Amino acid sequence: MVITVVCDVYGEENNGTIVAENNLIRHLKACGHMVRVLCSNQEYKGQEGYYVVPNFNFGKLLNAYVKKAGVTLAKPNKDIIRAAFTGADHVHIMMPLALGISSVKIANEMGISVTAGFHMQAEILTSYLKLNKIKPLNTAVYRFIYKHLYNKVEGIHYPTKFIRDVFESKVKKSTPGYVISNGVHSYVKKRQTSKPDELSDKIVILTTGRYAREKSQDTLIKAIKYSKYKDKIQLILAGAGVKEKYYKKLGKKLPIAPIFKFYSRTDIVDVLNYCDIYVHPAQFELEGIACIEAITCGKLTIVSNSKLSATKNFAVDDRCIFKCRKPKSLAEVIDFWIEHPEEKKQIEEKYLQSAVNFNQDECMKQMEEMIIEVHNNHLQAKENAIGTNKTN
Repeated sequence: MVITVVCDVYGEENNGTIVAENNLIRHLKACGHMVRVLCSNQEYKGQEGYYVVPNFNFGKLLNAYVKKAGVTLAKPNKDIIRAAFTGADHVHIMMPLALGISSVKIANEMGISVTAGFHMQAEILTSYLKLNKIKPLNTAVYRFIYKHLYNKVEGIHYPTKFIRDVFESKVKKSTPGYVISNGVHSYVKKRQTSKPDELSDKIVILTTGRYAREKSQDTLIKAIKYSKYKDKIQLILAGAGVKEKYYKKLGKKLPIAPIFKFYSRTDIVDVLNYCDIYVHPAQFELEGIACIEAITCGKLTIVSNSKLSATKNFAVDDRCIFKCRKPKSLAEVIDFWIEHPEEKKQIEEKYLQSAVNFNQDECMKQMEEMIIEVHNNHLQAKENAIGTNKTN
């Protein structure tokens, strides 16, 4: 098949959505499909198989903010979209943003089968505007993207049942959904890795992800201050983002300065394996690949109890869950596991066993099957419509 993947955000693998779309693209190519990429990353302009639209220009200040968040946003161009779709059998849209919304209209007009991934939680978007507590606004976002994208596709990929349930409850509609994890690559696995010499006598606590409000890394930094073991804890915040300056200011209050660093996809696996505890404090999370990677490495993984985060469902023991946005609650959980090393080993084994559900090869196989099934159903519906017209 010729499959066009529409990526409003595309480039360096610095967030879960970009990792997910590259995983899908690589898998589909490996299976023999011809894959086209429609995006706005100007670095790919002129390269075979890439159709590059312009970027939105928000002005100097907003452009700098968007860039610091690690993304560029696509500005739709109908001629380029049509070129990317001409001769394609199927279109898969990654995000319900401007390029995706324009793409679904054109794909529908051209009679091409369409699926879309659900990779944008409304609360994450509104949190950037500090409006996430306004529930009617979050509901309005869900209804907007349903009306302009998800109501116009023939299959929706939900990374978790959690986000499918949230979305369908907000739009009050049943959708043609497929719940498939984005999965974790086979190179992310448990292996014996020694701590660097300078960390050998430290309790290493790791969190990974964009430095952003919804990820709530500030809760973790504050929690270390309340820990009985704060003089021994080396906190590592792996990532980058708009909150870096604020987090570094918070980190200065700790006895041991946190490490702020963006690691490559392979280097972070070493850190995952030598850390003692992994914490995923996010308030909003529709899947949480970073959390799943820690689980796949057999790490004691602590998550928040946020009702708006899927990661609480990954905990294999209630003692691995803390009260969302409550640093003292998190400190208590951290201290418990530091003080119970034998029980910690047992729980880590449970986490490792649960990782079988996130095998990326199997997940990507399910994604390919979804696309083929939707495409075949689309063709069958066309044939049925032609037959009905002939009969009439």
